Amino acid sequence: MSRREDSEKQEKSQHKGEDVKAHARADAPETETAAAATEEAAATQEIEKLAAEKSDLKNTLLRLQADFDNYRKRTERERHQERHRGAEAIVEHLLPVLDAFDRAISSHRDAAHDEHRKGFELIRKQLFDVLAKQGLQRIETAGKRFDPHVHHAIERIETTGEPDGAVLEELQAGYEFHGKVLRPAMVRVAVNPQSQDSESKTTVN
Repeated sequence: MSRREDSEKQEKSQHKGEDVKAHARADAPETETAAAATEEAAATQEIEKLAAEKSDLKNTLLRLQADFDNYRKRTERERHQERHRGAEAIVEHLLPVLDAFDRAISSHRDAAHDEHRKGFELIRKQLFDVLAKQGLQRIETAGKRFDPHVHHAIERIETTGEPDGAVLEELQAGYEFHGKVLRPAMVRVAVNPQSQDSESKTTVN
């Protein structure tokens, strides 16, 4: 092989290498663009995944907070009800003590027992005031009409001096505790025939 042929062969080989490098340089931007797009898609997918996890965690936290708030309110309500039932039981057991004071006060009306009666009245008032602070109330009977929800009629007395159904006398005090009847008042009730006849005529007419 002559020097000329050898030189031409080297030049062709050199040109071929340059062409390959040129093609490689031309393909490089496309490869880099594709890789960047792939990375960007992966990053977007990861961001979306993290956002979904954050939303799930936030919803879980809100549910737990709501459950805890409901549990706290239910516990407080049950605790209040327990205290209320406990106080009601104690008050109910003390009603006979109030009755005993009432009997002691009413049984000694003569002047010789004034000091003792005043002492009983004072002690009775102190006891009732303590119970009243807990929610005890005495059921009114004086000047009232018979109410089966709060009164228990022991006796019905016929009379024309009082309207039909009027409470004539209280035999035993009745009490309510926070609006609930612990014990109805035992009373005598008037039965007025004239009032009944009048009501009958009005109904007929």
